[in-house]
Amino acid sequence: MAANNAQAHRQAPEPNLALKSLQPLGTGVLRYGLVCLLLFWGGLKFATFEAEAIQPLLAHSPLLSWMLAIFDVRTASAIIGVIEIILALGILTRRLWPRVSGFASLGASGMFLVTLSFLFSTPGVLDPMSPAFGFLVKDLILLGAALYTAGEALQTPIDPVLTAETEGRS
Repeated sequence: MAANNAQAHRQAPEPNLALKSLQPLGTGVLRYGLVCLLLFWGGLKFATFEAEAIQPLLAHSPLLSWMLAIFDVRTASAIIGVIEIILALGILTRRLWPRVSGFASLGASGMFLVTLSFLFSTPGVLDPMSPAFGFLVKDLILLGAALYTAGEALQTPIDPVLTAETEGRS
């Protein structure tokens, strides 16, 4: 009896249902919040005011300044917007194609690394009073969200659609 009591005290208590649902809920908020923001910002890239706002960032970037040598600022902004929208739609496919979603999240991670590089390439942007400072620093959190959702999606052993097709043929 004493051995059973000692063993019962060593076992970790089973977390309640509310606690078990926190991680999946947080993952969903990260993933679909990221999708919403990418769709929103991607759509804004087609507006003149947004193109003009990112022009100094592009002009000083060693990674993206080439775009302004080839395209006008509105076209460069629209290309970036298309990329953001494609990445958002890719991340959105998590339920059907987890690998596609995971790779799209990795693509978004790369995009956030590029935008974070603006902190070091654009003069004056590190000044906390600069309007671009807060806009760019928030990409650190978004980078974390994109990396987390990539890791979560890419851990899925196989795409559910492929599994259903394979099982249907058997």
